[in-house]
Amino acid sequence: MEFLDARRLTGPNVLWEKPGAILDISCTPEEAGRLISYCRAQIGLMLDAVGWGREAVCHRRLAGGVSIAFSAPIDALYAASTIGEWAWECCRSEFCGESMPDFAATVAEISKAIAEEINPPLLRLEQAAIERGLSLLWDDDEVSVGLGSGSRCWPFRELPDPDTLDWSRLHDVPVGIVTGTNGKTTTVRIAKHILQSDGRNVGLSCTDWVSVNDRIIDRDGWSGPGGARMVLRQQDVDGAVLETARGGLLRRGLGVSTAQAALITNIAEDHLGDFGSQNLEELLGIKWVVSHAVEDSGWLILNADDELLVGKSRQFGGKMIWFSLDEHSPVVAGHIAGGGLAFVYSGGSLVRVAGRQRDPICAAADIPITLNAAAAHNIANSLGAAALTDCFGVTVAGIRRGLTTMSADINPGRSNLHSVQGFHVLVDFAHNPEAMQALFALARAIPARRRALCFGQAGDRTERQIRELARSAWAIGLDLAIVSELEQYARGRPPGEVFGIIRDELLSAGAREDQLRHYISESESFDAALDWATEGDLIVILDLGRNSNIQEKLKTRQAPSR
Repeated sequence: MEFLDARRLTGPNVLWEKPGAILDISCTPEEAGRLISYCRAQIGLMLDAVGWGREAVCHRRLAGGVSIAFSAPIDALYAASTIGEWAWECCRSEFCGESMPDFAATVAEISKAIAEEINPPLLRLEQAAIERGLSLLWDDDEVSVGLGSGSRCWPFRELPDPDTLDWSRLHDVPVGIVTGTNGKTTTVRIAKHILQSDGRNVGLSCTDWVSVNDRIIDRDGWSGPGGARMVLRQQDVDGAVLETARGGLLRRGLGVSTAQAALITNIAEDHLGDFGSQNLEELLGIKWVVSHAVEDSGWLILNADDELLVGKSRQFGGKMIWFSLDEHSPVVAGHIAGGGLAFVYSGGSLVRVAGRQRDPICAAADIPITLNAAAAHNIANSLGAAALTDCFGVTVAGIRRGLTTMSADINPGRSNLHSVQGFHVLVDFAHNPEAMQALFALARAIPARRRALCFGQAGDRTERQIRELARSAWAIGLDLAIVSELEQYARGRPPGEVFGIIRDELLSAGAREDQLRHYISESESFDAALDWATEGDLIVILDLGRNSNIQEKLKTRQAPSR
């Protein structure tokens, strides 16, 4: 067995809805049985010893080991993490023959850490917020009550007495959460655009930035709890859409405890092999965390075309909305027959269906990012965003207005088709098998005289996955394959190894040596493709590194000559 991590859980998480600390241990199934019982008992002893006897302990068996968590007051979670580390030392003594840590000394040490960390005004403010049904957000620097335009924020150690606050001025704003494997970023951008077109001041946190309407607050990867807090403390926000990725959910939990709506786009292979997400079932469990935020008072929006989500939905006791590209989906049909709400693709149009009432929203071809309805994945993303914004109270007319004005410029790097000097360039950040299949299907649907593909693959993909990518790529009818080395994503593989696998598979699929090119950087690959293309050609670019300045290159090529 091996110690992996002991850390804080600051919000609803993959084990339960409580804040606390978690201990991750890699072990065999046989070791897990003995370890769980012993470790839970030791944690219970320490919780009693430090005055936390009312806190609870839980565990989760995983493909690669076990996670053991316990609840703790939110003002002492660093000390709680220390308890997790101590519990591992006890396990080493019990199972590995190491010396046992001194119990009394450890109790004194942890008790001192708790005394230094605790913040009683925080707990009083938390309780007062709970009593009034308001959200409380906290981190190491700040604490806020209420959300968006109804929030107030204070330094962590300068909190007010709840009795002195004018609570009438504090309130929450509607929040939508989006997670899943593919389509998260596009879906939150569509939803944000619909809401903004409807006259709302919309906060957005996503993979690429945090913004309010068109004002970018910060450009970075903000799809975790930190991005949620940043958005929801903006005083000009009256509604927020939060992209919520696997990493933040696994490491810290949800950034908010309640939401108006939570949407899961799909569950597919991505980041598999990491502890806690070794397989699709574990990945599903991580994404399902968002359901905690809506089970009591919100809506859970699910993709009826995803079998894993359909199966998991049976465990959900709250209100659900389904969306589907198949208007004849039996899941949707049963849901509607029971009085439920769904958004479906029917006869070339997006339709809101509630019982016998069918309200057409718009033709898919009228949504610019569907590329005349060729991009099926963006039709699905539009259906999900329509359902999400319906939960915010946007009318069908408002949803139509937002969808039909959603241009590629609002969604950079996601299925963007550019016209450049008589040929076309399709750019996407497709980074896992399902996303790449969607992109390749779109590329096949776009008429072209010749086709070129610029792509690469990260070194942590298996050889089977790399070969499948190469075969799928060649099947779109390529005339040229340009492979980037992606050095920053080598992840343990020596230089040239990934290209060697791709090259071998492309040759097996029928490619000639003169149809293959290899460059170190994505930027070099893209330059070569742009120089190769002539009128009527299509270049497909997988901008995996997102640091190639491809948008700037295209603008330069599109600019009229003087």
